[in-house]
Amino acid sequence: MKVAVCQKPYEIRVEDLDRPVVASNEALLRIRRIGICGSDLHAFRGEQPYFTYPRILGHELAGMIESAPLGDHGLRKGDPVAVVPYLECGRCIACRAGKTNCCVALNVLGVHSDGGMKEYISIPADHLVRADGLDWDQIALVECLAIGAHAVRRANIHPSEYALVIGTGPIGMGVLQFARVAGARLIAMDISDCRLEFCKTELGIDQTIPAGDNVVAELKKITRGDFPTVVFDATGSVESMGRALGYLSHGGRLIYVGLVKGDISINDPEFHKRETTLLASRNATREDFVRVIEALQAGEVTTSGFVTHRAPLEALEEHFESWARPGSGVIKAMVEAG
Repeated sequence: MKVAVCQKPYEIRVEDLDRPVVASNEALLRIRRIGICGSDLHAFRGEQPYFTYPRILGHELAGMIESAPLGDHGLRKGDPVAVVPYLECGRCIACRAGKTNCCVALNVLGVHSDGGMKEYISIPADHLVRADGLDWDQIALVECLAIGAHAVRRANIHPSEYALVIGTGPIGMGVLQFARVAGARLIAMDISDCRLEFCKTELGIDQTIPAGDNVVAELKKITRGDFPTVVFDATGSVESMGRALGYLSHGGRLIYVGLVKGDISINDPEFHKRETTLLASRNATREDFVRVIEALQAGEVTTSGFVTHRAPLEALEEHFESWARPGSGVIKAMVEAG
């Protein structure tokens, strides 16, 4: 089978490997689509925490069941499924509390161990979620939407409160959509005019702000001086995450969705005077995956226009570097494995 391996920063190589051996608790999947996440691009550029080389990337996976393990897993040959790529220990304090997304020994496919950028993969059956009625692109986008859905669940949004989402890549777009479902009044902010225009035309976000010197004045105007009570930062930028506190209302919640390799600096007097609630949001749970699939099936959220670039697996060496370049215009790149 064909496999794409990130040998070292800035080097992807397509190789031939044997099909995986399938354990008794695993299903064999034929991979149909692999979404390229920001973390994949960070890994390609050598900027990803928790990462070693060589590594098979890929954790945004859509696949078809080739064989399922014995037992009542609700899976049959031919079923379309999304993959929950976070393999937890099941024993640590986080797992015992149901927070499998932040397991002490978490193994994320494509980051801590080899992922799904290949034609076939074996996966524990309890990490697969049926996605009937969705197309392969939609299924591959479930994982990044689930990260947004999880962040919104962490934020505990109240209807009609203002929520600012900084960073309108695919994860930020997921945050925007699930925050809207929760009843928030939305404001989108980004350095990219093209992405803000996409938020207006494809997602129907009325209030957008370009990042720059006038952000505070614009937020004050939109919220009539109150400022947003919820601020999500989905940029993965140290500078942006440090500035985000300055956009938050007194008594508000700041949620860091993006991950950076480094320290974040926050001004303590500003933090304290707001009595800020600071939250991290890491990955997602199976519950979030189920919620996303149901929302897509019901038309509550959309992936229309998300995929701007695509390539077959065997041609990935020709395309990956261009996707990782700043200014490439990529919203979501999609790899077709079958």
